[in-house]
Amino acid sequence: MRLRFLSPAESELVAAARFYDKQVSGLGLEFLDKVQHALNVIRKNPELPSHISDSQRRCRLRRFPYGLVYQIRPDEIVVASVMHLQRHPDYWKKNL
Repeated sequence: MRLRFLSPAESELVAAARFYDKQVSGLGLEFLDKVQHALNVIRKNPELPSHISDSQRRCRLRRFPYGLVYQIRPDEIVVASVMHLQRHPDYWKKNL
């Protein structure tokens, strides 16, 4: 199944990776590796991660306080947010 990031989700992804890389060199790449792992989980079984609303699901990243918020559509999986789990819990809804 095709996977697509909405623009705000892409921006969140880049910002988070840059933030971590500024903290410790190479940590941004480790963050991106964990995102890729979560994407692989979603591709293999999109309905496995938890529901956060009627049409959205969230797959949490390992080691980092982030989750991928996504929708399952008939022909694709749409990532709406790379959500920081300790910020306002509903801020990602503006991305839809």
